[in-house]
Amino acid sequence: MAEASSAISSLPNLLLLSEPLPMSQLSLRPLNPLMSSSRKLFLSKELNCEWDQPPKGMIPHGSVRIKDYAIETPLRKSSSSFEGQTFQEVKIDFDSKSAIAAINFVLKDEESGAWYQHRGRDFKIPLVDYLEDDGNMVGAKWGFGVLPGALGQLSNIFLKAEESHSKDESNNIEPKEPGKESRRLEGFYEEMAIAKEVPVYNSVTVSVRKCPETDKNLLYLETDLPRDVVVHWGVCRDDARKWEIPAAPHPPDTVVFKDKALRTLLQSKDGGNRCYGLFTLEEGLEGFLFVLKIDENTWLKYKGNDFYIPLSSLSMSTSIPKQEKPEGAQVPGTTEKENEGSSVTEYTNGIIKEIRHLVSGISSEEILKTKTKEAQESILQEIEKLAAEAYSIFRSSIPTFTEEDVTEFEEPKRPATIKISSGTGTGFEIVCQGFNWESHKSGKWYLELKSKAEELSSLGFTVIWLPPPTESVSPEGYMPKDLYNLNSRYGTIDELKEIVKKFHELGIRVLGDVVLNHRCAHYQNQNGVWNLFGGRLNWDDRAVVADDPHFQGRGNKSSGDNFHAAPNIDHSQDFVRKDIKEWLCWLRKEVGYDGWRLDFARGFWGGYVKDYLDASEPSFAVGEYWDSLSYTYGEMDHNQDAHRQRIVDWINATNGTAGAFDVTTKGILHAALERCEYWRLSDQKGRPPGVVGWWPSRAVTFIENHDTGSTQGHWRFPGRKEMQGYAYILTHPGTPSVFYDHIFSHYRSEIGALLSLRVRNNIHCRSRVQISKAERDVYAAIIDEKVAMKIGPGHYEPPSGSQKWSLVAEGTDYKVWELS
Repeated sequence: MAEASSAISSLPNLLLLSEPLPMSQLSLRPLNPLMSSSRKLFLSKELNCEWDQPPKGMIPHGSVRIKDYAIETPLRKSSSSFEGQTFQEVKIDFDSKSAIAAINFVLKDEESGAWYQHRGRDFKIPLVDYLEDDGNMVGAKWGFGVLPGALGQLSNIFLKAEESHSKDESNNIEPKEPGKESRRLEGFYEEMAIAKEVPVYNSVTVSVRKCPETDKNLLYLETDLPRDVVVHWGVCRDDARKWEIPAAPHPPDTVVFKDKALRTLLQSKDGGNRCYGLFTLEEGLEGFLFVLKIDENTWLKYKGNDFYIPLSSLSMSTSIPKQEKPEGAQVPGTTEKENEGSSVTEYTNGIIKEIRHLVSGISSEEILKTKTKEAQESILQEIEKLAAEAYSIFRSSIPTFTEEDVTEFEEPKRPATIKISSGTGTGFEIVCQGFNWESHKSGKWYLELKSKAEELSSLGFTVIWLPPPTESVSPEGYMPKDLYNLNSRYGTIDELKEIVKKFHELGIRVLGDVVLNHRCAHYQNQNGVWNLFGGRLNWDDRAVVADDPHFQGRGNKSSGDNFHAAPNIDHSQDFVRKDIKEWLCWLRKEVGYDGWRLDFARGFWGGYVKDYLDASEPSFAVGEYWDSLSYTYGEMDHNQDAHRQRIVDWINATNGTAGAFDVTTKGILHAALERCEYWRLSDQKGRPPGVVGWWPSRAVTFIENHDTGSTQGHWRFPGRKEMQGYAYILTHPGTPSVFYDHIFSHYRSEIGALLSLRVRNNIHCRSRVQISKAERDVYAAIIDEKVAMKIGPGHYEPPSGSQKWSLVAEGTDYKVWELS
């Protein structure tokens, strides 16, 4: 079952393009009502095959200029309708005699942040006939007749010759062959299909067992999707994952689809609220591939890909009875209790064998030499799932004791920490940000922080985040210059090594704050622009992105947002990536860093981050992907799915090798606490509304840092409510990060009590949350069935009964209990 459901539903949408006669207006209209809200058009004219801003008279009302090459225009409600449905549209006036050869545009969904293009490229509407069709033209071919569509027989295409422009228009660019007469389009209609990706949050559970009678694998698939669901499936025989049709038998209601796959209607259960299927698979298969079909237009995938169930890496050792029994049936000669106990024993034995097989597989020296890192990580994740399943069985089978039965309880021990991945660490990390905006001023920060190392260890921190280590134009370290010079305003390289060694002696891992997005230059080019670098990494202007006009780079366009205070590095260049990977590996070896905090991660593609993390192999990594939340008329929206989706998309681009700071949760906590609107802390599905509600193992939660607080105060947490924020993040899943200024303040003892509670109850990045209340004046939740908490002035007490709760931490408008 997917931990964070990232299935994608593709919905059909039709884009109507119309250019009515006389040719002086262009109308763009999404036909599907699902596409009719929060949509924006990014528009430009084309002269010499490049985007350029349209002239003033052509810009629709409400448009916003985007730099110097495009405009952004919101779509408005249309005055017309079709089959009772209203739409949104934008109308563009233009001079039919102008030199504009084409109009380029893309659509953006403001809710999800998704961009819609035509065949992977910008939409292009030709206004003259001499443009070469490069595969993304919109509109009929020259000379075509009637266009079919949902609106029936529409206008013909009319072409007419035009005279050359007069001399007073000769300063306009006319991209046509000398002496060639151009023909301009008078009108056309065209409907086009585009797809909208929608995240859905349903679960799919798959289990595989071996049948003792036939030695074939039996795969059981179940989903909580309530409707008639068709599974489109096949098998593969190698890592290429090429779809094949397996040998019979096939489940009931199965049909062959184009000789490449099978389609099976799943059987309903629980009164139609769930559905399932049982599949018999032959030996020797590598994997089971499938997608779910909800209706003719909606398909569900896993994070944009086919669902894939590996078959060869699991030991199918648990037996399944030779004949299926209906639910509630008993094995002859046994009581219901004995039958249930036998079933559980067989099931748990199978899980144990599978874990042992996987562990022996990944620890084998021979397999370590042959298996890829991705394969090993996949096995580790499979172990993690099986262990969680075994633990849930263990929890449900624990006997109940009275107080007289037991005289002494052994204090629960923290599970052994095992490296899972750089995206999650061990799962039990608690991060301390070990500096603020003013820490550089003493020049001896490493020595000062070193003196507090034992205190931080005693509080329960497992990770310390240190400031940027390199020489920097700004004293805080975020404008790096010579990456190999580690003598900074925080101290010398030797002092840095000493503090890292000290924290390692105390069992605390160390994160280096690395700035990979930009770098300050050493020299000016011939135009006086600072874009030439010195030191060991003496890059020239090819290392600078081409679309930042301030620094005149000769690299490719940026893969993210530009940071305009310094040259933005072009990570698409092979020599740049090679040098950065070598530098990160050098930091790991020379200084001893265990992982990374990645500054301004939205400035470059997450795929490059994966490349850097694969090379440097950190034990933990977190990116700063920061952008604005969604607001309407100055008030924060309740639904922040679009915001957290952008963060999740970045994590996905890293292939899950890095986590990200949960900016969504911080913003929602601001609104909830400032306005006494604690109902905001539950989303529409009854889950936490931030990244921690979708992908908790990759969410690094926080309430303050050196930018938002300290002396900068860019987005300071609501005053005197900080402990409510910590009561939330230190009891909930995700990886919490605590700010230095709060630790060494009057909050120290309260934070210490919450840290102790988290450690004592083994709360981790995947802990389960059950929200008990999310009302105007109170939010309450139970975590892992052993910790209860509430924030807000309203009343809450954990449920009474057989469970006994003890109040272990409280303060202004917050309380925390643990199970006695």
